[in-house]
Order: sequence, then C-alpha cells, then structure tokens
Amino acid sequence: MGSRISADWVLGIWDGHDAGAALLQGNRILFAVNEERYSRRKLEAGFPTRSINACLAYAGIPPGSIQHVAISTSDPAKTLTRLFPGLKESYYLLRRRKKDPGVLLGFKKWFKYRATELQPNSVSGLLTRWNINRSLKRLGFENHNLHIVDHHEGHARAAARCSGFRQCLVITLDGVGDGLCGSIRTFIDGRLELVKSLTVSGSLGIFFEHVTSLMNMRELEDEGKVMALADYAHPVDDTVNPLMELIHIHDLDLVCPLRRGKLYREMKKIFWRFPSEQFAYMAQRVVETKAAELIHNAVKHTGLRQVAAAGGLFSNVKLNMKAAQSADIDNFFVFPHMGDGGLAVGSALAIQLQPHPNSRIPLNDLYLGPAFSARHIRRCLEKRHLSYRPLDDKVLTAAELILEGEIILWFQGRMELGPRALGNRSILARADDRSIRDRLNLALKKRVWYQPFCPSLLAEDAAALLDTKDQSPADNRFMTSAFSVRPEKLPLLEGVVNIDGTCRPQFVAGENSLFRDLLQRIKKELGYGVVLNTSFNIHGQPIACSPEDALDTLLQSGFRYLILEDYLVENDPI
Repeated sequence: MGSRISADWVLGIWDGHDAGAALLQGNRILFAVNEERYSRRKLEAGFPTRSINACLAYAGIPPGSIQHVAISTSDPAKTLTRLFPGLKESYYLLRRRKKDPGVLLGFKKWFKYRATELQPNSVSGLLTRWNINRSLKRLGFENHNLHIVDHHEGHARAAARCSGFRQCLVITLDGVGDGLCGSIRTFIDGRLELVKSLTVSGSLGIFFEHVTSLMNMRELEDEGKVMALADYAHPVDDTVNPLMELIHIHDLDLVCPLRRGKLYREMKKIFWRFPSEQFAYMAQRVVETKAAELIHNAVKHTGLRQVAAAGGLFSNVKLNMKAAQSADIDNFFVFPHMGDGGLAVGSALAIQLQPHPNSRIPLNDLYLGPAFSARHIRRCLEKRHLSYRPLDDKVLTAAELILEGEIILWFQGRMELGPRALGNRSILARADDRSIRDRLNLALKKRVWYQPFCPSLLAEDAAALLDTKDQSPADNRFMTSAFSVRPEKLPLLEGVVNIDGTCRPQFVAGENSLFRDLLQRIKKELGYGVVLNTSFNIHGQPIACSPEDALDTLLQSGFRYLILEDYLVENDPI
C-alpha cells in the first residue's frame, strides 16, 4: 500500500498478557498481530514495539500518519507494571515456569490478586497516559490522540461489532481487568450500552486460574489442558460437587462467599481429596453451569436472544457449546481472539470516528498478519542445508502426502490472528487415523497425551459429520466452539475427536480458496473434505510467523515435509 495520511487511521495496542497491535482504516481491520510471533516468547507481555512497526510497515505509513491510538486498561495494577516493567517480566517468567518460585511466592500471588481488584482512578489514568505517550514518542509518534479504553469495553466492542448481529446481548468474562471480571451490555442500533459490571469477587476466570495452578499447570496458558483432562474423569454429580458452593449466581451477579486468598486455600483443601481428573471435571462443571446460568439470566433480563461473547473464559469451547445449545439463545458468537490478545482490535474498534461509529464489521476471515515475498522465501531456503524443490501444484502434492498418511507443515499467505491455526500456519494430516494423532502429540508436538487435535472441514460437510441441530456452524467458524460428532461418523474423525465424542472444528467456506481446494482434493478420495489441523509450532512455542520460523520448526521437530508457499522442503525423517 502507498504512503498516505488519513484521519481514518486508528492504531490499537495492548501491552499486557499476549501483547499486540491492530491497525484500522475507516471500517476495516487492515492488520493485526501479537508480539509473541516476533519475539518468539509465547504470550509475550510488554509494550508491543514489533507489532506496531509491523502494522505501519504493512500500510506503508510513518508513525506521524496515525492520529488516533487506543489502548486498554488503566487500573493501578496494570499501571504499576507499565511504570516498572521488571515486575511484568518477573511475573511472566514465573507464570511460564522459567524461574524458581522462591520463598515469597505466596505473598506475590496474594499481592497480585489484591492489586488487580482495584479499579482505575484519575492518578492511574494520568500515569498510564504519560507512560504510553512516552513509549509512542520513542517510535516517532507525534500529534496523536491517545484514547484509554475500559478493559471489558474493549472485549465487548470486538464481540459486538464483529458478530454480524444487528442487535445482541454482549457478555464479557475473564479473570480480571480494570478491577472487574466481566460485563453485560446490549448492542442495539449501533449503540453499546452497559447493563451490569461484574465485580472481581466472583470471577470465574480467577477460579479457573486457581484450578490450573493447583494442578501444577501454567495459569493463563494451560486452562485448555484442564478442560481436556476433565473428560477422563468419573463424573461427580453437581449436588455433591464441593466446588459448586464457591461461586453463586444472584440474578446478574457473580458472587463468591470467600475473599482473596481464602478461595484459593479452600480449593486447595478440596483438591487434596480428589484425583486430578475429577478435580478438573468438577471445575469444568462449575464454569459451564455458572456461566450458562448468568447468560440465561441476562437473556431473560434484556430479551435479546442473540449473544456475542469475549474475554478469556470463552476460550473454553465446552462452555461455548453449552451456551450455544441453550433453548433461550438463537445465535451465540464468540470473538475468535477472545482473550486479552484481542484487546488491540477491541480497543481500536472502540474509537468513535465518523462516519463509522459502532458499525458492524463481520469477520470474513482472520488472515490479518504478515505475508512474505517469494524473494524472501528463496533467500531463506538458500541459507539452509535442506532439500527443496518448486512445486507446479502444491495443493495436489499436499493432498497426496496427507492421503498417504504423512504429516505436513503448511505455510501459506498471511498469518492468522489469534490462537488457532486456520489453514495458513498449520500442521496437517489425515483426520481418520488415531495413530497419526498419537505420533503427532507425543513425538512431534510434544504435548500431553489427552489433548485432542482439531478438524478443518468444508462448511458444506458440517451437517453430515456433526450434530448442528442446536448450534450454527456459521456463528463460530474459527475453532471457538465444540460440536458433537455424529456417532456413525466417529471412525472418519477418530484422529480429531475427543473421548466424549466432541471436536473443535474450523468450517472452511470461501475465505481461503487455497485451503478449500486442498480439502476438496481430500474429499474426492475420502468422501468428505476434512483434515487434522493443528498449529504450526512445537508445544510451548508461538505459532510460526516467518519462513525462518517455519524452517526452524521443521528442523527442531523432526517433521519430514514442509510446503513453504510454492516449495516442498524435505527434512530427514524421524
């Protein structure tokens, strides 16, 4: 794109957990990416310098062209980590188990949760504004207007405006942000109105963080493992589930009878009495049941039967499935980058610029990251001691390898935004072979054995393979909700189905013609267009962004085949 100055440019930034940046022009999301993809530190926290520079480079504009910058969250805890970034780095290393906990771990946890309960005030707002403007000035920004967006408004704007709904109920739920754990809003005639703010005392997000930590996993990262492990437990009836008594729903309120450290200590006592998988099951039931009850009450209160959701709690695909199947909900949409990593987009969408205030921006696709030129790719290949050759028909080659039982790395076009691989930075294989799944999980991806993989399938094949009676694939196309597999189709999907008969699918329509072509080639042989699709990374690392990352992953993992744009790259097989 050529260089130009426009009052329509809006840059959204987020400098906390899973930092990133997004660039909007008018009513269009041009570019969005998270800092981890450039720093190569998963869920990077800190000022997103690389992401901001990538946004500017994509648009071909200097920093001075940006007249509006939006950033989320100005509570005292977040402001403190902005002023003293060493605190943020220390917590990042501790959370990711990159440093020893030390004797003050208990105090640090108490202080963190106590501090995050505090809501923004005039001082924290002024200090945040001073700090962010100083960081922007170092990058060459000048004469811009800095907008500070409420944390949950950022989540809500992304959900409401990208849902495609003309009017809807908007729910946000996460751990904590700006002293709150969630919000209930309405979106009617382009206006987003607050109905209820949810105080942090009953945070389902913090509750699930505690579960993850007690199970010796990484909070804010391994909650999906807890959800997966829950399916391997002997069920515990809700009436005798002791965790159910720790969170209550009072109309539109989430309430916990215990405060601060007492909740964690009580959960620790309960964990002592149960096997890990049963504890995970009981916790998952709390999240599903309590969140569903809150959503039900909000639907009844507002009369709105279409629901848009965002916030980290909605990364729980079983919760999303339960909500979507509710009899009092017609449509249920989850913003695909539902966690804090999506706040750069949400903050930018919160800025009211005429003539586009609050208008809808349906997400046709999530290919909003960088792409790389053929020249760049050739240079990368020439530097490596790997066998490679150009392909006349890369889709045919990929389909043949997959059908032969091979696992391939697939790197094409612009990188996806968000935590899911959607056919441009993917690892692909047959969906009907459990042995491939196990090999991929243990030997190559290096994940725990009980974590399932996901299918990508042609949108028109969804009804034949999945139970779609009570939930619409069109509402959640990007692996944001679980679906039940039809019993008679389980053998076709045994490599991507969970033990409970569910999967987390991507529904491919016309947004990615190349990937769709590949699925159609698979369909000619197998009868259905479906593949196993997992993210292009080794577990614990960010998804590959650049060709260099792709080649590094090929060498580190021992995978044999990489289709890098128009080249087939071969590694020595493991």
